[in-house]
Amino acid sequence: MGVVEDLADQLAQDALEAAAKLGDETILAKIGDVLGASSATTQEAYSTAIRVRLAERRAREFLQDALKKAPPTTP
Repeated sequence: MGVVEDLADQLAQDALEAAAKLGDETILAKIGDVLGASSATTQEAYSTAIRVRLAERRAREFLQDALKKAPPTTP
């Protein structure tokens, strides 16, 4: 990745962690707004990183649920 994507991804990770700790998902959009005021490119990279990480989280939860509901297999 390039510097913009790397920085935006790290910020996205930190923002998701902060949102969980604070119990405030609106912080994600607020950080995006702050970025957008100075760099539309960084804002888009950040927004993409947030979407990708949230999608991955939802997919993992779905997979875990599916595995829990699956009948046991025999060797």
